[in-house]
Amino acid sequence: MKKEILKINRTITSSFRLQASGFISFVFCLLSFVSFAQVTSSIDSTSIKIGEQITYNIQVETDTTSLVVFPEGQTFSPLEMIESYEIDTTKNNDRYNLVKKYGLTQFDSGAYTIPRQKIIIGDKTFFTDSLKVEVNNVVIDTTKQGLYDIKPIISVKKSGSNWWKYLLITLLIIGALAFLMYWFIWRKKPLTEEEQIALLPPYDRAKLALKKLDESHYLENENLKDYYSDLTFIIRKYLDEKVYDRALESTTDELINRLNLLKEGNQVDISKEDIKNLESILKRADLVKFAKSAPDIELAKIDRNTIDIEIDHVKEALPEPTEEEKLLDQQYREEQERKKKRKKVWITIGISLFLLLATITGLSIKYGFDFVKDTIIGHDSKELLEGDWVNSEYGFPPVSISTPKVLKRFDLPIPDELKASMNMTTFMYGTLLDEFSVAVSTASYKQAPKDGIDLEKSIEGSLKGIEAQGAKDIVTLTDKFTTPNGAEGVKTYGTLKVDILETGNFVEVNYILLHFTSENVLQQIVITYPKDDSYADQTVERILNSIELKKDDV
Repeated sequence: MKKEILKINRTITSSFRLQASGFISFVFCLLSFVSFAQVTSSIDSTSIKIGEQITYNIQVETDTTSLVVFPEGQTFSPLEMIESYEIDTTKNNDRYNLVKKYGLTQFDSGAYTIPRQKIIIGDKTFFTDSLKVEVNNVVIDTTKQGLYDIKPIISVKKSGSNWWKYLLITLLIIGALAFLMYWFIWRKKPLTEEEQIALLPPYDRAKLALKKLDESHYLENENLKDYYSDLTFIIRKYLDEKVYDRALESTTDELINRLNLLKEGNQVDISKEDIKNLESILKRADLVKFAKSAPDIELAKIDRNTIDIEIDHVKEALPEPTEEEKLLDQQYREEQERKKKRKKVWITIGISLFLLLATITGLSIKYGFDFVKDTIIGHDSKELLEGDWVNSEYGFPPVSISTPKVLKRFDLPIPDELKASMNMTTFMYGTLLDEFSVAVSTASYKQAPKDGIDLEKSIEGSLKGIEAQGAKDIVTLTDKFTTPNGAEGVKTYGTLKVDILETGNFVEVNYILLHFTSENVLQQIVITYPKDDSYADQTVERILNSIELKKDDV
């Protein structure tokens, strides 16, 4: 054998020496790469009981200059990682021996495969071998172990909101406005002196005016013009209200002629002497006002007393009002009160409408008319958007998502041919027949398919499932989707028509399907929401921005 090798070596020409040298260099490089790091994995048991923990070990041997990144998060699905231990480091000359341990378990019986785990050493990536684990049921002797009823569901108090604060502020504003309107409109205000005088009967008003004339300083200052002007106004005003309704605007001669006619017609039982006295005083007043006559002060006082007496005589000369006149007067006063009340009502309505329109206009300018209208009248999508949202994790591996309402678990039927190979959990709010719905579904395969999960078939199956529920005219668009924490998936979206009210009238709505896959897990999120609804668009955007999956999970 050695002779044959020597013979072959002698036949190698110089032209192949360079190639041989290159091949040897490649072999050395390959050997140096292999010797760069060694990665092994193991478990302390291949058969456990439900809920029992097994320890998964990853051992890495590398030089002291390389950075090692071990798996983090739920990368061991379908087994659940319940604890991640600290790295045990041992130094051997210029190399490190690193041991990372994980505590794993599973709560469903069956045969499971722990998927390959990714370890990054420097800028190189290594994968461990997949390992099989058998999870066995726990045998319970019911003759020794007591059985108990399922505990009742515990009601959870809903978190409080600030609605009472807004209600209190609204009531305070309404109360303040009501008080202001009562104070300035409805309150019976105290009468001023002028108003009190105006409410007096004409006779009492004339007598009071004479007293005020006595309190004036016209005579002391010899201001006879103003004195006679006020004196004649008092008697003319009284006559205007009780005898002749044009007494204020008539001349002296016209007024005296009218009084004589009324006397002759037996309408006023006033004596000729009373008429003569009134004529004398009125003409003297005209001379004082227009001819600048200056009668004696004492004469002015006599004229004042004469007017006082004539007012009494006129009152006595007037006939007593009949019952019909009294009734008409009462009706007149009642009608006046009703007019005042109606006026107050219309003022109140006008102010209320003005304040309401001003408030709506101001809010519309700031927030938009549609927002104000939907706030007052109400809008289903707006109520969902502004309600108390729920942020929770659903399924395993968990999908963290924030939704307007909590998603409830539903046990959907699994085809018989898949029951032995997979588990599925589904959490939903609403259904496809509702305008708004959210569903989160997680399917875990006990053993990863040979060719991996076919995402296109999964999406096609989801669309067929939606169609089976009564949807039609499904428009489909596909795009990549990345969660805020970097998990990548496929987004299928578009429109479809559903018979929401089950009346035969189909309504077009939007839908979104999100699919995420790993070696043996398929996670799906389905959202349907109204079309051309800005509140629903904001709600869906908030949901999509809240979705979180560990990047290593997908």
